[in-house]
Amino acid sequence: MTNYQKAAQIIKNASHVTAFTGAGISVESGIPPFRGENGLWNHHDPIFIDIRYFHSYPLESWKKIKEIFYDFFGLAEPNTAHVGLAELEKDGLIKATITQNIDNMHQNAGSKEVYEYHGNSRNLICLSCGEKFPATRFDLSVLPPKCTGCGEVLKPDFIFFGEAIPEPAMSLSFQETENADVFLLIGSTGEVMPAAQLPVIAKRNGAKIIEINIAPSNYTNQITDIFLQEKATVAMVKLLEAIEN
Repeated sequence: MTNYQKAAQIIKNASHVTAFTGAGISVESGIPPFRGENGLWNHHDPIFIDIRYFHSYPLESWKKIKEIFYDFFGLAEPNTAHVGLAELEKDGLIKATITQNIDNMHQNAGSKEVYEYHGNSRNLICLSCGEKFPATRFDLSVLPPKCTGCGEVLKPDFIFFGEAIPEPAMSLSFQETENADVFLLIGSTGEVMPAAQLPVIAKRNGAKIIEINIAPSNYTNQITDIFLQEKATVAMVKLLEAIEN
């Protein structure tokens, strides 16, 4: 029996499968990771998404935010790994997806139960009055965007350095982690805290860990039960075939 067949059997026999995704699942959609060999932070100083810098220099911050998260990332489309997770959810084999990503790819692929641990780029939030708006409502050629209610500068609704994990995403993610008897971990290296704790907590609670990554991660030799070493798109196709057979 191959590892894909073993993983498929575990998923089909499980009562509660939770997916947990990191930057690696979106790389094949053209969205680079933040860290690592081709990471964004090798080419851009991340100071522009430090919350203190944002408050002090909103225009400078927004210029980089627009360039990277809206002009560049905004062109990306979900890949077969995102679509595969949406199909597994539709078929009732996955209950929810916890994602560290802010790129909206899971929702665009059709996933319904998505907990965005680090927030998302599709909404803007006013740090003064708390109002949220779809980013598409604003002409980002005019920066910085301002709240239509109180006139203060808006910020993308994902966490900056110096901000806390948003609620209810954090509580829902921990609840999902505690309920899971299988964690399908895709494209996460386990380097970003506190999100990196979630698979460890799942394992501690008795969950089986199925990991898809192109290279061993911080999880592989510590908590992973089945390691599918492959690109997310290729691995998901193989896994879906094994589940269907």
